[in-house]
Amino acid sequence: MATPNFKHALFCAIVTLIIAYPILGLNLVAQGTKVGLEGATTSTVISVVLAAFVVFFFQLFRDSIMGNLGKLPKLNPLSGREPMPQAKRAKLESWVLTAIVVFALFWPFLVSRGSVDLATLVLIYVMLALGLNVVVGLAGLLDLGYVAFYAVGAYTFALLSQYFGFSFWAALPIGACLAALFGLVLGFPVLRLRGDYLAIVTLGFGEIIRILLNNWTAVTGGPNGIGGIPEPTLFGMEFGRRVKEEGNTSFHETFGIAYSGEHKVIFLYLIALVLAVITALVIRRLMRMPVGRAWEALREDEIAARSLGLSRTAVKLSAFTIGAFFAGFAGTVFASKQGFISPESFVFLESAIILAIVVLGGMGSQIGVILAAIAVTILPELAREFADYRMLIFGAAMVLMMVWRPQGLMPMRRIHIELKRQE
Repeated sequence: MATPNFKHALFCAIVTLIIAYPILGLNLVAQGTKVGLEGATTSTVISVVLAAFVVFFFQLFRDSIMGNLGKLPKLNPLSGREPMPQAKRAKLESWVLTAIVVFALFWPFLVSRGSVDLATLVLIYVMLALGLNVVVGLAGLLDLGYVAFYAVGAYTFALLSQYFGFSFWAALPIGACLAALFGLVLGFPVLRLRGDYLAIVTLGFGEIIRILLNNWTAVTGGPNGIGGIPEPTLFGMEFGRRVKEEGNTSFHETFGIAYSGEHKVIFLYLIALVLAVITALVIRRLMRMPVGRAWEALREDEIAARSLGLSRTAVKLSAFTIGAFFAGFAGTVFASKQGFISPESFVFLESAIILAIVVLGGMGSQIGVILAAIAVTILPELAREFADYRMLIFGAAMVLMMVWRPQGLMPMRRIHIELKRQE
C-alpha cells in the first residue's frame, strides 16, 4: 500500500533537506569587513534531519493518515446531535452576544492597562473581521486586499488632523465614507471576476495603496509615516496631563481627580467597543434584509441569482462598499490608538490574518468571527516564548482546522423551512 508513494516520499524528503538546511543549518557571521559562513548547532541540524524524516513518513503513509484524520469529527460526542432550531439558535446567539458586551463593559476596570490596550486591538480586529465577513462570508467574494480600506481610514484621519486640524469625531465618519468610496471604486473593475481572478485583482489593489502611501512622501510622509495623531476627546475634555488644543479642558481637572494614563486607554477602549457593537448590529440587521439574502444568493450560485432578477452589479458593489465602510471605522480607531502610522502597518499579512479570522470563525457567522478574532489576537500574546514560531504554529493550526472542521468554529446556520406532511 505504501510502495507506490515511496518515490514521491523520498523526493519530498530530499526537497525538504535542500530547502531547510541552507536556511537553518548555516549561519552568516561578521568577520571584520567580510561575512563568513558557519554551521548551525548540532540540535538545529538534528531538527532539520528529523523534519525530513517526518515529511518522508507522512508522504509514505499519506493516504492512511488523511483517512484517519477524516474520521476525527466522529470522536466529537456532539457531532451526531440534531441541529438546533433556528429560532432557538438566534435567541441563544443574542444572549451570548449580550453577555459578551456586558462583560466587556466591566473588563477595563478589572484588569491592567496593558490588558485594556490589548483588548482595544482585539475590538479593532473584530470590526475588520465583521466587515470582511460581509464580502467573503456572505457575498462569497474572495478579497485579499482588504487592508487597503483599513489604511484609507487610518490615513484619512492622520492627514485631516495634520493639515486641517480635524478631531477624531469629525474624521471618523469621513474616514469610513472615504473607505466606502474606495470599496465602490474597486467594485466596478471586478464585476465580471470571480474566484482566483478576483483574489488577484484585490491583492493588487491592496499593494497599489501601500506603495502609493510609501512613495507619495510629499503628502503621506512615505516610509517615515505620520505622527502626532490626536486622541479622541469627550465633550472637549482631553485625557492628557496637559491640554493641547486651545479651548479644551482636561478630564482629571474637570472632575477633580488625580491624573492617570489609564483614563485615556479605557476611554479609547470604550469607543472601540461601541463601534464594534454598532458594526455587529448593523451587519446583523443587513443580513436579515433583502440585501443580505441577495449576498447569500450570489455566494451560492451567481447564475441562479441572476435568473431570479438580482442585479449582480448592485449586490457586489453593496458588499464591497459596506465591508470597506467598517474597515474605515477600524482604521480611524487604530490611528488614534497608535498616534503614529506608516505603510508598514498595512502589509499583506494583515489581510491574510483578517481573512484567516473569518475562515476560522465560520464564514457568515458573526459570533464565530468574534470568537476567532479574540483567539487569533490574544493567543500570541499569551505565548510570547514561542514568538519566533508564531507563523509556523498559526499555519499548522489553519491546516488542522481545515482537516478537522473546515466549516469553522461556529458555522453559519441557514434558515430552513419545514413543510408539514399532508395526509
